[in-house]
Amino acid sequence: MMLCFVKLSLNRICRLAGQRAISRVLVAALALLIVSGVLTQAASAADKSPRPNVLVIMADDLGYGDLSCYGTTSLETPNIDRLAKQGLRFTSGYCSASTCTPTRYSLLTGTYAFRRPGTGIAPPNASALIKPGTETIASLLKRGGYRTAVIGKWHLGLGGEGGPDWNGDLKPGPLEIGFDHCHLLPTTNDRVPQVYVRDHRVLNLDPKDPLWVGNKIPSPDHPTGITHRDTLKMDWSHGHNQTIHNGIGRIGFYTGGHAARWRDEDLADEWVNRSVEWLEQNKDEPFFLFFASHDLHVPRMPHERFQGKTKLGFRGDSIVQLDWCVGELVKTLDRLKLSDNTLIVFCSDNGPVLDDGYKDGAMEKNGDHKPAGPYRGGKYSVLEGGTRTPFITYWPGQIKAGESDEVVCTIDLAASAAALAGVKMPADACLDSFDLSGALLGRDGAKGRDHLVQQDNGQGGNFGLRVGNWKLQRHDSKRARNVKVTEELANTDVARYRLYDLSSDPGETQDVKEKHPEVAERLIAQLTGLIEAGRSRPAK
Repeated sequence: MMLCFVKLSLNRICRLAGQRAISRVLVAALALLIVSGVLTQAASAADKSPRPNVLVIMADDLGYGDLSCYGTTSLETPNIDRLAKQGLRFTSGYCSASTCTPTRYSLLTGTYAFRRPGTGIAPPNASALIKPGTETIASLLKRGGYRTAVIGKWHLGLGGEGGPDWNGDLKPGPLEIGFDHCHLLPTTNDRVPQVYVRDHRVLNLDPKDPLWVGNKIPSPDHPTGITHRDTLKMDWSHGHNQTIHNGIGRIGFYTGGHAARWRDEDLADEWVNRSVEWLEQNKDEPFFLFFASHDLHVPRMPHERFQGKTKLGFRGDSIVQLDWCVGELVKTLDRLKLSDNTLIVFCSDNGPVLDDGYKDGAMEKNGDHKPAGPYRGGKYSVLEGGTRTPFITYWPGQIKAGESDEVVCTIDLAASAAALAGVKMPADACLDSFDLSGALLGRDGAKGRDHLVQQDNGQGGNFGLRVGNWKLQRHDSKRARNVKVTEELANTDVARYRLYDLSSDPGETQDVKEKHPEVAERLIAQLTGLIEAGRSRPAK
């Protein structure tokens, strides 16, 4: 059709030239412009990818070295390995923080969590951290005609300034920031309450047995992990010893809501079943599904059919369970004939942790397994092991199988998904999210980030800045400097700033600040500027 258009246009120009004596030079010039314009349009159309469905699978506490596709031989993860083998496996894929709440905040809003007060690890009765009117990846895609859902762990607060109304409408929440549907673990399962939230209500709640959640013991005889420790099926190592549910002590207190309570062992099945149900209902529309796994987070209590599947105890068994979840989602996309038009992003909310409050054998059974791979640190730390995690993109027919060392981050999913969906990003939204869609799809010549700010948790803690192979650490508090996750730093007085060359020292063991003072000075100024500027994405 384009060739016919070119032929007709040239014929008209020739007739015009004959009738009005337009110079042959002008005729040639006009003809060249037409051909050039048509070919340019054709090339642009060929380069433009179709608008994909988007499925983000976020693991919880999964480290860089926890998957067989990232080098471990301690267990096998065939379903995730399939994504890595047939998609793009990133070696410099990051989350934006080394704890769950700030990473999830940043993923959804495209803004560093340290810019928003109160985005540390959310307590059980936290009010909604993302306020209505805030642009999110969900609201952007919804504006582009997508159906949107979040299923799994939330941990971003619910309700207004007074906190959640557990017996009423839980507003605001996900539905007020762009999601059409949610089915949630409202906090995280080491924190009360152990119930599901579906859209605006606690699921299966009996009004005759109201739910109460608080931070003080409701009565002297309320069973806790301290008073009834001998009844626990999983003992605690530190904290996690208040209200008992399902034989496990939790953080916080609650009473009532017994018909709404769930078993830890059933969480993975619940997330998969609800996701499959939602995908079947929305298969005919473009969709965005945020599948927020909880498997590796404490208390680790995988379903009975996965218990004992690895030599690493319940932590390893939970990784195998996570892999099963991924397999079920991919099988569903294949069955519904959605795979060829669905971009899957597999990532984690932070790095690994072994003893996080429960005696589940993770430390004792770890053996020679290296959860963070070649990196040091993990959850709670801005060492690379805290924020550099597995990161895989998969889209049959669009992403060529391979490996990428481009720097990409979960905070960039908002801008990247909006670009793929053809949605314009408002200037005052997603202040730190960059369109890395080319890098995520492995397009030739596409670049990732040229810098990345990392944080541990909330405000006033640790920061990291990666620029190329340089990594600057900034420690703003004595507590942050003495993070126990890193034995080398425990109970020591360390410098506020440290500099590492990741190309020769990926484990961040040799501070080279004194050897490269000009680099340290430049990165200190850059990090300070990025923090104080209020945004890193240009306004225009």
